[in-house]
Amino acid sequence: MGEVKVIGGWFSPFVKRVEMALKMKGVEYEYIEVDVVNKSPLLLQHNPIHKKVPVLLHDGKSIVESAVILEYIDEVWEGPNILPKDPYERAMARFWANFIDEKCAPATRKALWSRGEEREKAVEEATQGLKILESEVKGKKFFGGDQIGYVDIIGCFLAYWFPIVDQVVGLHLFTQDKFPSLCKWADELCDNEFIKECLPDKERLVDRVRGHSQAPRSL
Repeated sequence: MGEVKVIGGWFSPFVKRVEMALKMKGVEYEYIEVDVVNKSPLLLQHNPIHKKVPVLLHDGKSIVESAVILEYIDEVWEGPNILPKDPYERAMARFWANFIDEKCAPATRKALWSRGEEREKAVEEATQGLKILESEVKGKKFFGGDQIGYVDIIGCFLAYWFPIVDQVVGLHLFTQDKFPSLCKWADELCDNEFIKECLPDKERLVDRVRGHSQAPRSL
């Protein structure tokens, strides 16, 4: 099916989404680490518009934006379905993935890195979003049921990155007491063999969070 490469940064949950999907499908690929701050010529060549990772290179053709890449991988390669085949279930998976990326991600990021009244408002917004996800995943192993799918991969940052940063900055928003179903989902997801293989080293990630605590945008 042609040569496959992933241009990324080791700490990025968006990059890891792509690697998780490729491993889920059993696709062999070459990983290329780039400097995401001082944009490398390779990154600028293959993503000149957004200038961000991840970038999937398939036979020299560039595909960007992690959610778009996941759908591309699902369509091109055989293997376990990332998106459901049923049109309604597929539409709902896209809805929840969009909810995570458009609502939960900005709110949780702001809650972690803002201060004062701004943080209070952000924590409230983040909590409301997490409560909605808590209700959606309650009684399920994964968002789509018993198998890891599109929403789980999109939400991987909530399962691994967010709890780590949450503890480092001392917010303690993502806890078992507050979100038992989400925490159970996170444990199940991060314990999966191909997911675990893609997760960045925890101590290295903690060091990066501490080192960039005054510059959250670089995360």
